[in-house]
Amino acid sequence: MKIRYFEDTDTALLEIGTGRPAETRELSEDIYLDLDEHGQVVSLTIEHASRKSDLSEISFKRIAKRAEPVA
Repeated sequence: MKIRYFEDTDTALLEIGTGRPAETRELSEDIYLDLDEHGQVVSLTIEHASRKSDLSEISFKRIAKRAEPVA
């Protein structure tokens, strides 16, 4: 997964998959979801991103998988 921010257009792009976009769906004003030819998510685009979120801090946290209880 890659997160890119284009300051000149105030656009955030979250690249999720590796396929090429075949279809774009508008989820809400300024938020678009790109799907590949199989309907799998490729990316999420947020226009006017700085108005929708605080871009000064972007964090990533991996949550460890819980161990299955032993019966």
